[in-house]
Amino acid sequence: MDPIPSRSLATNLGNDLLQWVPFAQMAPEHIDRFVLSATQAYFEPHEQVLSPAHGSVRHLLLIRRGSVSGRPARAQDGGGFQYDAGDLFPVGAALGARAVTSTYTATSDTFCLQLPLEAMHALARDSAPFADFLNRRVQQFLALSRSALQAAYASQTLAEQSLETPLRDLLRRAAFGVAPATPLAVALQQMHEKRIGSVLVLHEDSGAALGILTRHDILGRITLAQRPLSTPIAAVMSAPVVTLGADQTAQDAALAMSRHGIRHLPVADASGRVVGILSERDLFALQRLSLKQVSMAIRAAPDVAALRTAARDIRGFAHNLLGQGVGARQLTELISHLNDVLTERLVSLVAGARGIDLARGCWLAFGSEGRGEQTLATDQDNGIVFESDDPGRDRPAWLAFAREVNEALDACGYPLCKGNIMASNPDCCLTQGEWLARFADWIDRGAPEDLLKASIYFDLRALAGAAALAQPMREPVTRQAGGTPRFLKQMAENALRNSPALNWHGGIDSQEQGGRQVIDLKLHGTAIYVDAARLYALAHGVSATATRERFEAVAKASGVAAHEVQAWVGGFEYLQMLRLQVQLARDRPEAAGAADGNPNLIDVAALNDIDRRVLKESLRVARRLQQRIQMDYLR
Repeated sequence: MDPIPSRSLATNLGNDLLQWVPFAQMAPEHIDRFVLSATQAYFEPHEQVLSPAHGSVRHLLLIRRGSVSGRPARAQDGGGFQYDAGDLFPVGAALGARAVTSTYTATSDTFCLQLPLEAMHALARDSAPFADFLNRRVQQFLALSRSALQAAYASQTLAEQSLETPLRDLLRRAAFGVAPATPLAVALQQMHEKRIGSVLVLHEDSGAALGILTRHDILGRITLAQRPLSTPIAAVMSAPVVTLGADQTAQDAALAMSRHGIRHLPVADASGRVVGILSERDLFALQRLSLKQVSMAIRAAPDVAALRTAARDIRGFAHNLLGQGVGARQLTELISHLNDVLTERLVSLVAGARGIDLARGCWLAFGSEGRGEQTLATDQDNGIVFESDDPGRDRPAWLAFAREVNEALDACGYPLCKGNIMASNPDCCLTQGEWLARFADWIDRGAPEDLLKASIYFDLRALAGAAALAQPMREPVTRQAGGTPRFLKQMAENALRNSPALNWHGGIDSQEQGGRQVIDLKLHGTAIYVDAARLYALAHGVSATATRERFEAVAKASGVAAHEVQAWVGGFEYLQMLRLQVQLARDRPEAAGAADGNPNLIDVAALNDIDRRVLKESLRVARRLQQRIQMDYLR
């Protein structure tokens, strides 16, 4: 170990540190303190840097050049991992003044700065960015990655405010409300005088919203119905009324308005008392290309050509939201919702043209659409459940209808499923009884290869038509799966068929393709989380289909530590965001030739330092998740 020999060298080292987190956020004098308090150390290839035998650590190390791999002493603590230039380690052991639990070895000529623990604690007391990084390393990386992404897209976005704005910050006026017994004459007079488009009906004691009467209701419910103006407003109000909490976001309001086809939304405090009302004009002033505008265009589309245009708008809307810094969960939920609206419209158009009665059938979504987690490059996974006393007679008409819908979706940019999991496949166009028999056979007697193909069906969701036909299909799966150990074992084996993109010592395991070092973010990333969440949800009788919701529900049911669940969710959503970045980049005009091939491949060398580190950590979390599955189901 050598001290820093000169002030000029210290200055050069300080400048080098500025390329890494947390130094880029630290004050210059604090960077100087780090450098001047540290000593330099060199480790030759394969030389041991730290191990449990060394006892309590005495330094925090920063890798200037080279890399260090770590191997946990216990297999259950996870596989190998790797630290590269710019990484600080071992943070946990340094903060706890304890021995490390892994053996650290230099994998190449490695140069480190070693900061004594006393100096580390002193610097943490004076430098908030340094202290925050030590205590919340992964969260800091995620926040910085998201900030960098937002900055990269900000110049291209049309949005002026974030869809994550709390509703309390959007309220421009208090809600006007009347009691349920108020005569129509009084309520309408008040609407006229106040020049408002709606009036709420509020509980006289709690202030909660009981219903709403809007200007659009007056013609049909009062004028044409010839209601006396002495009629209590409760007799003509719309009820129940969709209400959101003040802590919910503009995104929540946008989805509620779009899903329910409403223009006014009461906002309530924690007690349920209405504190204001939000109109679509208030909400969609946030952005010139809005969720409401896109969804309205889809719902009004007269033909497939118009829906193809609307599908392009969905991608443009997603591009804009990235510039707002919207997270992966919100973004995939919004994309999935708009894809739902488009599919519903298409199903309705084709059904009307073919004389198909959607009261006797339901269009089903499977896979990522069933989970509400669609990215931009998504193929079709769908099916039909129909009502019939003679399936052989009625199935051909449903199949012809489905084929036209599948082909139209393909024309709109949703490719046909290579595995033929589509409603136009007779195996995916069944009566409720046939579906239930198929699910029961998979659970009770299915071979591993059957379940490998079938797992996508366990994410089913009703999308268009008679949703009541689909509900009984979900309940038996949720109920039976957890009580069938053989089924859970096979599902666990399927969940382990693909490993995270990490090599034996914990570095990112990329593959050369077209002169680039790439990994498949879906196959060796998000799919691992999705499969694990599905397995644990089925095992614990959790009915949720979204990956995040499944993880959170499983944690409550099984007592998994909160920090572990946060790591699962954070890793999954970060990988989802990377996938969206790759897919949006392929849509840009300058990438016109890159639209072929796998839309989930990312060039690891093109990632910035922060994203490379978060990617590695997300893949390590995926590996630990698979190790948990092995311990729980395959011992």
